Amino acid sequence: MRFSGFFLALAVTAACAQSYPTRPVRVLVGFPPGGGTDIMARLLAPKLAEYLGQQYVVENRPGATTNIASALVATSAADGYTLLFTTSALAINKSLYKNLTYDAERDFAPISVFAESPNLLVAHASAGASVKALLAQARAKPGAMNYSSAGSGTSQHLAGELFKARTGAQIVHIPYKGTAASLTAVIAGEVQFSFANVPAILGHVKSGRLRALAVLSPRRSARMPDVPTMKEAGGADVEVPVWYALLAPAATPRETVKSLAEATVRAAHSPELNHKLVEQGTEPVGNSPEEFAAMLKQEVARWAEIVRISGARPE
Repeated sequence: MRFSGFFLALAVTAACAQSYPTRPVRVLVGFPPGGGTDIMARLLAPKLAEYLGQQYVVENRPGATTNIASALVATSAADGYTLLFTTSALAINKSLYKNLTYDAERDFAPISVFAESPNLLVAHASAGASVKALLAQARAKPGAMNYSSAGSGTSQHLAGELFKARTGAQIVHIPYKGTAASLTAVIAGEVQFSFANVPAILGHVKSGRLRALAVLSPRRSARMPDVPTMKEAGGADVEVPVWYALLAPAATPRETVKSLAEATVRAAHSPELNHKLVEQGTEPVGNSPEEFAAMLKQEVARWAEIVRISGARPE
């Protein structure tokens, strides 16, 4: 993913002179605190406040695989004062849930993708030191190995089901309420392994509480270069990247969306945040609303295919 050079050249000073924003802005996150999406939102919010002159307050509204937060924003006043900071779950849910009260493409104004990161397969020591060792255990005792996720329908859940479909391993999904709880379960040995994004697992891997066995992307993570890709580790073709992005209700004024996009791009590529994002194992993005809209359409189609292949269902 690449950011628009045109957007990098835009100044944000004009946005500050406009009428928006004149009061604090709510930024809803559909996950509990401590996960990758929450971490990214709390990195971006202070920069938006710095550039646009008002507070951007992150509110965690977990539940229903981000559908609660997404539905709240989709039906909020289209004035730029209630925003959604979300991840690939927005694209996943369109095909995973059949009776949503909102539509990922129709009911939101895409602003900008802030950053992206691969998911990783992380494991408790009992699962073995490699993907091959984990698979050997799973095949020797079908149904005996469990994996956790941040919740039914999340990218971590889909990663596990795709891993299951591609490798033939009979593993059992155990959903938790958020990434932090999901990883705590692995550390405690309640489940044998999990899938999670780099920002959420980095500290646990560094401390030795978790083992990172494979990166679910075409290339290794620059932050964790010793961890092989899933293909390199012998785990078949399982690529499940995750992105973090800002959206507004669909009818939000174009100038407001533009101001927010310019500020997000500037934040992603500011020296301070650029360094922090790389340290967290993510890649800064910062694209235009038009680029994000096109990407979202592609993501909805891509995840629909993953849902089909994996056979995943809401639990």
